[in-house]
Amino acid sequence: MTNNRPRRLKTLTGASSIISAGNDTSPVAGIKRAVELARKAEGEKITGLFTADLLHIDPAGLAGTAGIQEPIIALAALSQVTSHIGLIATVSTTFHYPYNLARQIGTLDHASGGRAGWNAVTSSVGEENFGETLPSPEERYERAAEFIEIVNALYDANERNAAERKASGAIGIDPAKFHPINYRGKHFKVDGPLNVPPLPQGRPVQFQAGQSEAGVTVGARYAEVVYTSQPKLEDAIAFAAELRRRATSFGRTAGLPFIMNSFHSVIGDSDADVARRLKEKHERIDYEQGRLKLADMLGGDLDLSDLPLDKPLPETLLPEVTSINRRRGRVEIFRRYAREGLTLRQLIIQAQETGHWSVAGTPEQLADAIEERFRAGILDVLSLHGFGNPDQEDRLVNGLLPELRRRSIIDTDYVGDDFRSNLELPPYVSANGALSPAKRLIQGAF
Repeated sequence: MTNNRPRRLKTLTGASSIISAGNDTSPVAGIKRAVELARKAEGEKITGLFTADLLHIDPAGLAGTAGIQEPIIALAALSQVTSHIGLIATVSTTFHYPYNLARQIGTLDHASGGRAGWNAVTSSVGEENFGETLPSPEERYERAAEFIEIVNALYDANERNAAERKASGAIGIDPAKFHPINYRGKHFKVDGPLNVPPLPQGRPVQFQAGQSEAGVTVGARYAEVVYTSQPKLEDAIAFAAELRRRATSFGRTAGLPFIMNSFHSVIGDSDADVARRLKEKHERIDYEQGRLKLADMLGGDLDLSDLPLDKPLPETLLPEVTSINRRRGRVEIFRRYAREGLTLRQLIIQAQETGHWSVAGTPEQLADAIEERFRAGILDVLSLHGFGNPDQEDRLVNGLLPELRRRSIIDTDYVGDDFRSNLELPPYVSANGALSPAKRLIQGAF
């Protein structure tokens, strides 16, 4: 990877579900479709495949397909039919354990030849499936910080030549080069060592999602890529400034963490075509179901069933953000929309994009919006929605992506041999037992 090449925007898209549905004609229909889309994304030089995850089935059907497969297993399958594209699994730090996660993601990195990443989330649902109550956001992020420290320490501790290939083809290990970490924290006690040999890319790429006060701090301190919902430019600018201010206070390398936005779009050939497509999209909305979805965006405890669609929400209905135990960042976005005077109908329309950045326009107009954030230095990674939807996919592949390439904003090919290199993150270095930042932190060196 060269260090003096012009900066490029990196792209992600969702990994399709490998699950076969009840009405599929073949029991392998799901994996075949997922493989086709993964290969198509790699053919377009998309930097990575991203998996969301939820730990329950939403009884109102609001979650879409997120959470109907286990991400690490799904990505392990897709790793065998791709060769360059990165593989990012979303993992709950509230309901998983760091040693198991380090083994799973470490094995995925080996299986994929160095293309693994993991997205640390603290979860806002699913506690009923683990026999627990949902801790406060502050407690969840406190646990997440320990979780990430342990995972990093486990990866850093083992020496690069701890495992070597014998002439017979078998793997031989030197136990003296697998080192314990002896971590003692409030939430976890982990001795180590990790029984997975050092990873092809050293550490998997660390993503983190969360934009509450505690979430921003964890992202600023540990993440290499922070996934955030910033639908408005001015909010995106403010978020980036605060995230990087905090990152600097933690002594992070300049430019880290990268900032990732999810990009929802309606793409048309002309202004009239865009207007037609938007109208049709809004006409397909089930506004009664939309009331439930909006209530979920506002914390989940609101009854919007009897409110008129074309009037604003009463101020008295809006929850205080600090009273919400789930996705406070999302609640803040929709509180702001409501206080701007959007009607219930308009809020339901916004809720279809779940608080993410959404733009309607021609490929050139969408590229203008993306380029504005990219050139401002507040957007490093863009997750594109639409692969798998034939019409939207065609407009991405034959409209938006070529326009971004024409402007030299995105890559025309992969630039490295592993995911870290293709994201053009600073090189990861942990040579033969040298203390990495995570190990020094655990041992109290700073």
